Amino acid sequence: MGLATVFGNAWYGSAPGAAETFEVTFSDAEWRKRLTPDQYAVLRQSDTERPFTSKLLHEARRGTFTCAGCGRDLFASTTKFDSGTGWPSFWAALDHAVGTVRDTSFGMVRTAVHCSRCGGHLGHLFDDGPQPTGLRYCMNGVALGFRPATA
Repeated sequence: MGLATVFGNAWYGSAPGAAETFEVTFSDAEWRKRLTPDQYAVLRQSDTERPFTSKLLHEARRGTFTCAGCGRDLFASTTKFDSGTGWPSFWAALDHAVGTVRDTSFGMVRTAVHCSRCGGHLGHLFDDGPQPTGLRYCMNGVALGFRPATA
């Protein structure tokens, strides 16, 4: 099996730390109740949304991008940039907000990114981003929420 897929609370396949547990856990049935079908497909089954479909792609306000599964703060708006790929992209994640796992699905090697609190699949990490990190966190917008900064 290629990419680790999250079902309920456990990763199957090549998982982050073979039996990693997460602070926020729900049964598969509860995840299905809490998430839209599109969110469930991405966050719990490692699906990918179509490019250029996310309402967060052009979000330019100051604020924080969060996990749509558990609400964890993931990315500061100051690290968002237009990668031209069709998915919200960031050059850095907040400290301890995400984890990564090697993804060998689709005959290529990539780095999958997941929420460190609930294990939800967010997208992939690439090394073709802008400075200062040179990284591109290419995230599925449906896996994210946005909280505008106050004043």
